[in-house]
Amino acid sequence: MKRCVTINILDYALLRNNQYHNVFHLREDRTGISLIDDIEIHFLELPKLDEQAVSIEKGGLVNWLLFLKGADQSKWEVLTMNEPVLKKAMDTLEFLSQDLEARRQYEDRQKYLHDEASMYEAAEVAARRATVEAKKEVARKLLALGVELSVIAKASGLTEDEIKVLKPFQ
Repeated sequence: MKRCVTINILDYALLRNNQYHNVFHLREDRTGISLIDDIEIHFLELPKLDEQAVSIEKGGLVNWLLFLKGADQSKWEVLTMNEPVLKKAMDTLEFLSQDLEARRQYEDRQKYLHDEASMYEAAEVAARRATVEAKKEVARKLLALGVELSVIAKASGLTEDEIKVLKPFQ
């Protein structure tokens, strides 16, 4: 299983504690035994983030959350001192909020990039399916010739169980 991290940025308080960042993992209720460490769920609750209580020099996550929360633009310079990527986000936001046409072009570009990524992903899935189907076709032909399952498995890359499923009923 591949690692899966979910990050939920909330503009409301969900959990009954004062922490703005909570992390959850899958555990058994009675014993607390961890099921798997590959699933992690983060809740970032913006209303619980108190700008005065949090040192801006902490950097990283806190700076991003303060930015998302809508920190006063007069504090942006302090937030970006150790976060050059945050500076880029702020510059982009400032640019886009000034010009409706620029915002439209930006959104069109983002949609294009998203669509392109989706097309590549769909092409990869189709290629994998085609490869599996080609292997199955080779296996069917070798079965028709009476070749042993172990030889077909080596030639096609399929398991013997996958090949047995392809065998016509006799």
